[in-house]
Amino acid sequence: MDLRNIAIIAHVDHGKTTLVDEMLAQAGAFRENQNVAERVMDSGDLERERGITILAKNTAIRYKDTKINIVDTPGHADFSGEVERILKMVSGVLLLVDAAEGPMPQTRFVLSRALELGHKVIVIVNKIDRPDARIYEVVDEVLELLMDLDATDEQLDSPTIFCSGRQGTASLAPEDAGSNLIPLFDTILSYIDPPDVTAEGPAQLLCSSIDYNEYVGRIGIGRIERGTVNAGQDVIVCNQSSGAPQYKAKIVNLYEIEDLRRVPVESAGAGAIVCFSGIENINIGDTVCDPLCVEALPFANISDPTVEMTFSVNDSPFAGREGKFVTSRNIKDRLQTELLRDVSLRVADTDSTESWNVSGRGEMHLSILMETMRREGYEFQVSTPRVLYKDIDGVRHEPLECLICDVPETAVGPVMAKMGLRKGELRHMSPIGSRMRLEFIVPSRGLFGYRSEFLTDTRGEGVMSSVLEGYAPFKGDVTRRINGSMVAFESGETVAYGLHAAQERGTLFIGAGVPVYAGQVVGQNAKAEDMTVNVCKRKQLTNFRASGSDDALRLTPPVTMSMEQALEFLADDELLEITPKNLRLRKRELNHELRMKKRKQA
Repeated sequence: MDLRNIAIIAHVDHGKTTLVDEMLAQAGAFRENQNVAERVMDSGDLERERGITILAKNTAIRYKDTKINIVDTPGHADFSGEVERILKMVSGVLLLVDAAEGPMPQTRFVLSRALELGHKVIVIVNKIDRPDARIYEVVDEVLELLMDLDATDEQLDSPTIFCSGRQGTASLAPEDAGSNLIPLFDTILSYIDPPDVTAEGPAQLLCSSIDYNEYVGRIGIGRIERGTVNAGQDVIVCNQSSGAPQYKAKIVNLYEIEDLRRVPVESAGAGAIVCFSGIENINIGDTVCDPLCVEALPFANISDPTVEMTFSVNDSPFAGREGKFVTSRNIKDRLQTELLRDVSLRVADTDSTESWNVSGRGEMHLSILMETMRREGYEFQVSTPRVLYKDIDGVRHEPLECLICDVPETAVGPVMAKMGLRKGELRHMSPIGSRMRLEFIVPSRGLFGYRSEFLTDTRGEGVMSSVLEGYAPFKGDVTRRINGSMVAFESGETVAYGLHAAQERGTLFIGAGVPVYAGQVVGQNAKAEDMTVNVCKRKQLTNFRASGSDDALRLTPPVTMSMEQALEFLADDELLEITPKNLRLRKRELNHELRMKKRKQA
């Protein structure tokens, strides 16, 4: 009765991590003079840089002699596998909804998973201090969402809390701003049930997450479902779904989570969320049992990946110059290690021993993996993203996304036109304050490369998000790019003279003094076809023509692309070379003559 396990779920940027900061602060997790960073739960470098949560993380607070275990979850649809796997650890969820944006695609997805497990829901309308807040409309939208998802009568009567996570206030009525989070804490204690576990009997623990420490190795995280687990206890590890053989092991160290710390304990009882080390091969979904009663527990069904890319060893002329780990063995071992932590990732061998098909939930899901590997010193190359099809009754089906766009009224026409070209179908349109909300059903492949166009069409004011809707018969070809590439003709170092001639034909990706190789993509052509350019060309000097006799050449600053932008730009016959220092676009076939022959044969 003195324990509650909850998860905070919401769409991206609705304020989960900020609210957890205030819950920790008001529960006394920090000293008064302690310097605490914002979004303290986002501990990864990429999480802080991008302002998003990527990995689900555990923390705990104490309120009125009750320990509340809290799991902060990602809000982006590409990391929804993180949410699905941790829902087995908790007994209730806090559903956070922005007071202006209302329920968004990821809100629907994660809420449906929580309702399937029968979890109790506390609705939190956050950011009520926003000037464009629509509090009453949002409350009605959440109720409609619960009804659409076939919630039970009890779940339809879920309590609603009105919060400002940044101000650290909560209240039971929208008119009352509140002064602290005590109404939220009291609602958690009164409404969320203690863990539904068996206190007596042989120990049984379900591992729902994996961490790693270079001193103690792999650390499992999970909830004790039955009995008591002790440090130093001999156990049997089994898995119901994988069919892997069970094996003996020993829990060396046992920890409980207090605030942001892991506190060593000798034993923990049923319902507690614990961390344990000593089991070298522990995986997500494994059940740790007492040797006298070996019973594997079912694990959550993780949704299938929808996007695939080919990772391969870098074979460009610059291969091995900048990376620390460049061999096929290095890359394969790193991908296998990632499989142990990410339950929604898949890695499959190909015909070549130097490439692998890696599939995940979306472009961002895979780009985060690439960026992480890049920062660790890996050098490799990847293909253009492609969707994974399914054969249903002999018919090829493709994944569909529910896309929601909030755009200015002046941008509605361009967005609808682009969606039409990408096989998108408008399902709903409604005004949200001074903006318009457009809801489309569009093939997943239709969204590849669209984000940059969307920001251009909406002049940077639009917000778009999507989540997997389901599968439907193949909808026909979709044109991804209407512009060709400018390809370097020869290897060398770029020169202002050659770049000046090339920039008149399109947009450059590189500046002067940069080493390039033949077949490298150096810019975007203004026309639809590819163009070969000589960016290493120097001015010919003679007795009659001096180097300084012409006007100074003015170069337009090159466009520097991020990982996601480079993936969006990739054509089917191109690769992205990724090293710790550079991102380079290149053609699969670097030789110009061979490339032309293949194009004629095609």
